[in-house]
Formats: sequence, structure tokens, C-alpha cells
Amino acid sequence: MDRTLTETKFLNLLARDAPAEEYDEALRAAVAAGAGRAELHDLEQAKALALRVRRALEHRRRREIELEALFETAGDLAGLQDVDAVLTAIVRRARTLLHTDVAYLTLIDPDRGDTYMRATAGVVSASFQRVRLAMGAGLGGLVADTSLPYATDDYAADQRFDHVQDVDSAVGDEGLVAILGVPLLLGPQVLGVLFAADRSRRPFARDEISLLCSLAAHAAISIDGARLLEEARAAVRELDAANKLVRRHSEAVERAAEAHDRFADLALRGGGVDEVAEAVTEVLGGSLVVLDPDGVGQHNEAPAGWPTAVAESRAEGRAVCRDGTWFAAVVAGSEEFGALVLQGREDLEGADQRVLERAALVTALLQLMNRTAMETENRVRGELISDLVTNGERAGDGLRERARQVGFNCDGEFVVVVAQTDRERLHRLAFAASHLAPRSDGIAGLHQDRAVLLLPGEEAGAAARRLAKELAVAIGQPVTVGAAGPVSGPECVPKAYAESLRCLEALTALGRCGDGTSSRELGFMGVLLGESRGVEGFVTSVLGPVLEYDERRGTGLLQTLETYFANGGNLTRAKDDLHVHVNTVAQRLDRVSQLLGSDWQDAEPALEIQLALRLHRLVRS
Repeated sequence: MDRTLTETKFLNLLARDAPAEEYDEALRAAVAAGAGRAELHDLEQAKALALRVRRALEHRRRREIELEALFETAGDLAGLQDVDAVLTAIVRRARTLLHTDVAYLTLIDPDRGDTYMRATAGVVSASFQRVRLAMGAGLGGLVADTSLPYATDDYAADQRFDHVQDVDSAVGDEGLVAILGVPLLLGPQVLGVLFAADRSRRPFARDEISLLCSLAAHAAISIDGARLLEEARAAVRELDAANKLVRRHSEAVERAAEAHDRFADLALRGGGVDEVAEAVTEVLGGSLVVLDPDGVGQHNEAPAGWPTAVAESRAEGRAVCRDGTWFAAVVAGSEEFGALVLQGREDLEGADQRVLERAALVTALLQLMNRTAMETENRVRGELISDLVTNGERAGDGLRERARQVGFNCDGEFVVVVAQTDRERLHRLAFAASHLAPRSDGIAGLHQDRAVLLLPGEEAGAAARRLAKELAVAIGQPVTVGAAGPVSGPECVPKAYAESLRCLEALTALGRCGDGTSSRELGFMGVLLGESRGVEGFVTSVLGPVLEYDERRGTGLLQTLETYFANGGNLTRAKDDLHVHVNTVAQRLDRVSQLLGSDWQDAEPALEIQLALRLHRLVRS
């Protein structure tokens, strides 16, 4: 056979990428044609050369496919920004490129000094996914420790590395036999190990090892890039959080500065507690309740558990939060004034918390200032009342001017009220009286361990009853009140005070502690109490309109009353004693009703009228 034709035939086979079996056709044809030994030897050499060329072409073609896949993998990895996504993509691509049953990846734990399973593809055993391996132990530990690739076609039988029982058990559970491991290198640093494994015996060729090493190199770069990106994102998040913190701190500082200015203004001009509460809520938000030492708020009830929270705030010297509510004790030295209770601001902290604490200090300062001013004013008013009670009859322009300076007109009509309670509550009684008196444009003070009030424009009995109730509520203890008046002029104060005092003593003797009345309302008991009025004063207070009518008209209403009561209220017998018609008696009694009131025949008024009639008769005789 012509040598040139034979070579051309082999070239045609190579050109159309014919299978290896077709290369034997030329030899069989030469044998059939009776070719000699030398010719057959040449054909064998040509065939061998053609097959080597074919294998070289196949290897190059496979390498091109692998490189193309590797470049695609690098592109895919470069587009991933999440570490978990990068690791998952690496093991999946490794399994695909090497056509293995399983691929997995372990990373080095710098804190524990070992490797742990991080990502898998094709793994079905749960125990295998939890494997940890010490550096230098097992196939993976050997790769991580030496930074060199390692392959075994029969893991269980390979004695070239130290076997670890837990790892061998996990590998057995997964059914792995052939394993190839390559290091994930980033410069000299080993990040972990990339594995490709089969569940049957399989030798790994150098090209496969080289391919997995190339993939591992790209993977290490991608892992480091994703890690750096994640760290950068974390840094951005931390920076953003820091910026927000700085912004919140700056805003809190501005709020604190605003609160400081407002509190300073309140302290300088002597503002009220309500203004402090308003300033706090405007600066911090939420709602603020100011509690007194007894836990009573002006408009709201104290939250449950307030005594414990306020005691804790007082002990720590700071505001405390309980169930979303902030408590700040209002304390000046050892003296307690209550607490500030802020609701609706659970996130209070830092400068905002100090604003609330500063508000508590300002509240304590204002309370001290107000109390000092009030004590001074009460002392001035108390001294004025004492002077009016003891020296009112000799009052001159000095007393009137002092009264005018505290806002009281001595020359107008006013009632004199005396209030008494236990000595232990005397200070609170004086404090309460000094608060109640200005509501009626009056004044109050202490005199001889009793509260004395001068109240303009009121009826004495009504004033006494009102004050008995209001003072009792204010001090939490019954208060007995006696009143007299109305009177006018400072010279009338001593007598009105004495009458009020005797009225108060009479209420005590009658067992009516905690009650309030005037000597006029006590009826005939006023004769025993009212030295300033005497018998004539009592007769005039009861029968005055009738006496005046008889004197002015020349009628006999007084005689008709005496005869009416003497006959037990019988009109028939009364008309016989008066020698008038019964209608005349009825008409006179109707006139009495107009003068004394329609209830003059009731038991108590009738008793007073009969006593006044007898006293009048005695006085005339």
C-alpha cells in the first residue's frame, strides 16, 4: 500500500474526529491486501502517531472546555457579593467541573485552630455536614496544614494520613470512597480546603487536580473579596449607626441646653411647678405628672408601685425607669417634696435622662423658694392677725396700712373664723388655711395655737361649715370651726374673735368636733356664749322685726305672740284672752310670719321665740 495514501487516510480520520476503532481499519485492509511485514510495521507507527495526535487534540479540547468553564466560574464568582452565595457557587461548580458525586468546602477557624464544614453540594448525611477536623489530622487537615493538594482513590484503606474516628464515621455515613482535596490559598495564607469526592473508587488525574486547584485559587480570591465587601458593609453600617448616635447625642445636647435655659429662667423669676412640667414635656415629649409626698398629682393618679420607684430614685440620686415609666425624686437635702413621673418616653437615656433629673432639682428649688416666701408671708399675716385680735380696739392707721399691704380691707365687712385641730396637725392646719383664705380675698394666720381667718363678704355660719369641710380634707383630720360676724373695722375684731372662740368651745362641749357654725346659729346658746351681745342682743336677734313693727305701727304683735304660746297655740282661747275676733288673731300671726319667716312655729325657732319673749318681759320689768 502506498505510504502517502495511508498517512492521508489517518489525517482524514483525525480531521473528522473519528473514533479510535476506525484507526484499525487501515491495518485490517493492509493485511487483507497481503502487505509485507515492513509495510505493516510502518502502518503501526503511523497509527500510533495518529492516535497520539488524537489524544493531544482531545486533551487540548478538554482543557479549552475546562478553561472556558473556569473563566465562566471566575466571572460568576466575581458577580457574587455575599459570602454564603460565593461558597455555595464554588462547591456546585467544583462538582460540575470534575463530574463527581459530592463537593464540599471547609474553612479554618482561627479561634479554635481547626477546620469546619462550611458549604456542601450533593451531601445527604447530616453528620457529615457537622464535621470538624484538627489541623494535620485526616486528609483535609493534612491539606490545610501542608498547603498542598492530596488525592486518594480509597479513603478508608489509605494509610498515608492520620484517620480520625469521628471523621471516618461521617465519611462512611456519606459513602465516600475517592476524595480529592486542594487548599484555598490567598498568598501564603490557607483559608480552607476545597474537596471533590466520589462514592466509588476513582483515581484523580493531574489535570483534574490542576483544574480543582485553579478553581480553588479563584474561590479564595472571591471568598476574600466577599469577606472584605461584607466587612466594608459592616463598617458602613457601623458608621451609619455611629452617625445616628452622634446625631441623637447632638439633638439630646441641644434639648438639654434648651431645658437648662428654660429651667434657669424659671428659677430666676420664681416660676411654678406647672411651668416646669410644661417645659419638660415640650423638650422631652410624653406626659409629666408632679406628685406631692403623699403621691397625689394635680390632675392624674400616681402609677401603681410609685413609692418603691421614688424611694429607689431617692436612694440612687438618679431617675429610674419602671415598666416604661420614669420616676425622679424631688428632694432637697433630707426633705422630700414628691416626685416627677414621666410617661410615654421609654427610650429616655443620656442627656434626656439628665434633663428629667435636672427638672427634679429645679422643682425642689422652686418648692423651697415658694415655701420660704409663703412662710414669710404667712408670718407677716399671722403677726397682723395677732395684732388685730389683741389690739384691734386701739387700731390706728398703722394696722390699716399693714392690712392693705397684704391685700385686706379692714374697713369692709368680714367674718372672723377660728379653726382648731390636734396640736400635731397645727402646722398643716395653718398651711391649709393660708391657701384657702386668699380664694375669698381673706387672710389667715396662727394665734394661740388656732388658725384665725378674716374673710370678707360671707355669712358666718356658711363660712364656718365650708371651712370645716375644706380644712378637714386638706389635713386629713377633723377641724372644728367657730365664726362670728359680719363685722366692719379693725376695732370689731377682738369681740368677734372672742365670740368665735366661745362658739368653737361650745361645739367642743356639745361633742360636735369637726363641725362648723356661728354663735347666731346656736340660738339661745348664744346667750351663754355671746357676752358681746348679751340678753338684749339675743332678744333683738330673735324678735327685732316684731318689736320694730309694734313700735312703728302701735300694734300688739308681741302681745299676740305671748298669748298664742301661753294658750298652747290655740287660736280660740287666744282670741278670748285678747278680746278680739279669731280672724284678727290669725291676721296678726300672718304678719308675724312675714316678719320672722314662715318657719317660726317649728320646734327650734318656736323655742327661741318663747325664750326671747320671757327675757324681754324680764328686761322690761
